[in-house]
Formats: sequence, C-alpha cells, structure tokens
Amino acid sequence: MRKQLAGLMATVLAVGALSIGAYADDAAHIYVLTAPEDHGWTGSVATFAKEKIEEVNAEGTYTAELITCQDAATQTANIEDILAKGEDNIAFVIQPIDDTVQSAIQQIVDAEVPYVAFDRIIGDIADTAVSNVKGDNEGIGAACAAYFVSLGMAPGDAVYVYEGDTSSVTTLRDEGFTKYITGELEFEGETIADDAKWTEDQLDSITYSGAMNWSRSDTKTSFESLMGDAANAEIKWFYSEDDELAMGILEALEGGGIDDATKETFLGNGPVLSGCGGLDEFYAVLRGETYTDIAEKFSGLVSVTYSPAMIQTAIQDMVDYLNGDEVEQDHVIACENVTAENVADYPSF
Repeated sequence: MRKQLAGLMATVLAVGALSIGAYADDAAHIYVLTAPEDHGWTGSVATFAKEKIEEVNAEGTYTAELITCQDAATQTANIEDILAKGEDNIAFVIQPIDDTVQSAIQQIVDAEVPYVAFDRIIGDIADTAVSNVKGDNEGIGAACAAYFVSLGMAPGDAVYVYEGDTSSVTTLRDEGFTKYITGELEFEGETIADDAKWTEDQLDSITYSGAMNWSRSDTKTSFESLMGDAANAEIKWFYSEDDELAMGILEALEGGGIDDATKETFLGNGPVLSGCGGLDEFYAVLRGETYTDIAEKFSGLVSVTYSPAMIQTAIQDMVDYLNGDEVEQDHVIACENVTAENVADYPSF
C-alpha cells in the first residue's frame, strides 16, 4: 500500500495539474481520528484538526475527514469499519484514546495502510508508524523542575505533584521532573547545578496525587482535601501537570472549601504552581487579568507549552509522507516555559 501511494503521487507530481484532476477519484483519503471536541485540551485537538483538514481539502491533492471518538471502544470500531470497506489509497492520523486501541492499529499495519500516531504513543507499536508526533512530556517535567529550582527549590523540599492520568504521558512528566533534579536530564541545554542535585532518598519528599483524569473539578476537590490538614499548607512547590489542574487549585483557593486560616498560611508561604498546555484561562492569570488577588501572593506561576495545535503537524507529516518526502518517525516538539514576563508571545486555546 505504501509503495502504491508513493508511486501514484510520483506520477501525479511528474505529469502536473492536469493529471491531478484525472486522478482525483484515486487520491489518498486521510482519516483523522481524535477524541471528542467537547472541552479542554483534547477538545481543542479536534478544533485544530478541522482547520488543517480544511486546508488539505482546499489544496485538492488529497482529501481528509475528521472522526471524533467518544471512547477507545468507539475508536476501535471506527478503525475496523473503515478497514472493512476495503478502500484503496487511504491513510490514518490517530490520537489513540488509550492503549487498548493497539489491536485496531495493528490491523492498520497488517493491512499495509500508513498511519501517523499523535500525542498518546503506544510503545509496543511505535516503530510501525510513519511518524509519532508528540510534545516532549519528559521535557515538561524538566521545564517545571528547572523553573522551581530557579526560584529556590532545594533538595528534599516537599513537592506535591498533581498527575493527569495513568498513561505514558503522566509517567514521562513524572520522570522528567525527577530526572532533572537528579541531574539525569537537561532543560534548554543545561543541567542542574551539582550543589542543587537531589539524591534518590530525597525524592521521597515528593508526593503524588494519583490520577486526576485531567479534571479541574477532581483537582479542586483533591486540593481542598489536602488543605484539610493544616500542616499541608506549608508545602510550597506544586507541580501540576496540566493547566486544567492548575485552575482547579486556583478555584479551590478562591472558593469556600478551605479554612481561611489555612489559606492565609498557604498563600503567605509564597507557593509556586505550574501548569501545562496553553489554556487561555490560565494564561489570563499569567497576564494579570483574573485571580489577581490570589496570583500576586504566589512566588511563581508557569505554564509549559504543549499545544493541541500539534495535531496539525501530525496531519502535515502524513501529507509529506504521501508526497514522498522524508518524515521524522520520532517527531518530538520541544516545550518552553510561559510566565507573566513572556505570555504575550504565546498563543492560547
């Protein structure tokens, strides 16, 4: 199938615009499968996918369509239904809902249909993809750790990590943080200073929330419960692995679920909070537009870039592949720290 597609496109490119019309019915069709366009980061993936699909269709060389999938079972069924139609010259761009979609993706591989994986990369079959497009999840952890260290986080300080889910995304974001502070990983070309490195024993002072399911409301409830023990108000460093989770913490601090005296102690300690993703609500906090009374009491607020617009890169990788161009299989998009000082330079969603 891959050779067939490449051969077709070589012919099209060689004989020019007239032949594009002649081969229109045989042009490759790209199925883009994402999570539902409902809310938050995953919902915005579908929004950005639509923009790129419109661009692909307007160019006229290929056709593309978006299929949003409510859950892994639906996504699996969609893939199987498409393959069952026996269409020629098709390709996939897939944001796997979870690892259970692996069997369906293996059917794509067995059918010799090219695919690009996006965001949630399934390790066991990653080498079968044309390209695996993802943000630098380890880099996100390293970016947050580097920011915390720049504000004075010392070896053995109490750190609370608000985790997203149980997927490889969370595992890598956890590992990136600890690898940076132990000196195993760099951020922006630099490693932590020797006198600031943590020992393996000191990593025990890091507490993990467990899966918040990328949910603002779950994080809000969890943080209120955490602050139910006044001793936890002394924790200064909060590594929240997503902007939605960070917003849950801010909402908890603005709401009435935490004792006023505990809030005063917590905010008086000059806490530091991270996020990730580019959510406009959190960027508005960085811009000084919302939560101003609370935000000014933080010693630091940061959001690491991990834009849902990366889906457009994944679709372009498939277009490039169909064009016969070389495509990077392990396509990692670097992350950057966004703070009040530079937030105006970054788009949000």
